[in-house]
Amino acid sequence: MRALLLIFAALMLMGQRDAILVPAVSQSEVQVRQGFTGTELLLYGAILDPRGGRAGSDYDIVVVLKGPSEPIRIREKERILGMWMNAESSDFRSAPAFFAVAASRPVDQIVDERTAAIYELGTQFIQLSPTGQIEPEKQARFAAGLVDLRQRKGLYKEDMGGVTISEQVLYQARIGLPSNVTTGQYTAETFAIRDGLVIASAIAEVEVRKVGFERFVELFSQAYALWYGMAAVFLSVSMGWIAGRLFAFI
Repeated sequence: MRALLLIFAALMLMGQRDAILVPAVSQSEVQVRQGFTGTELLLYGAILDPRGGRAGSDYDIVVVLKGPSEPIRIREKERILGMWMNAESSDFRSAPAFFAVAASRPVDQIVDERTAAIYELGTQFIQLSPTGQIEPEKQARFAAGLVDLRQRKGLYKEDMGGVTISEQVLYQARIGLPSNVTTGQYTAETFAIRDGLVIASAIAEVEVRKVGFERFVELFSQAYALWYGMAAVFLSVSMGWIAGRLFAFI
């Protein structure tokens, strides 16, 4: 039924000359509760060619899901006198908390490197904004370190071949959100590409937010940061003291 609605909506726009993208997401809101273990988003839609052709036979599809941007500092460790210590660091004004790319085939077979960089069609093309002046080689090194760190945490990922196109009209991709995902507004941007050129793009949004007691803690920490910090310290000290007393009787 949803697929039929997507096609109907696309047909209503057939007067346009460019390709038509009608994207959708299985969940417009992801609720993070206690015990949240992650979830999987289904990003799907329809693509039609106003020339009357079946777009799927001519187009590739790339979906980019990005989480809220946040400032971050990356530190580099060096071995000094036999110990690993913080050395150089670099600050970035905006780095996506989550970044995932799914494509109908490898991006390097779809577009050239310049186009991929413009539209961020891969983890190596994430547009980071360093603060202050930084040498290009150093910036590339720290950017690669950030991507590697978040890839190991499951926050940055690529799935070249993760988009399937059926009946030469409908497409779908599945992207998993891990349990440590950051709350906030997420954007799922879909690109239709033909002959190495982005012919059409469309955006769908997903909100990830905490609910229940987790939401209360989050709001309290933001509104009363001092009291939240004092309560956290008191709770930590109290739990340590209680644990010490219990082990004293064992």
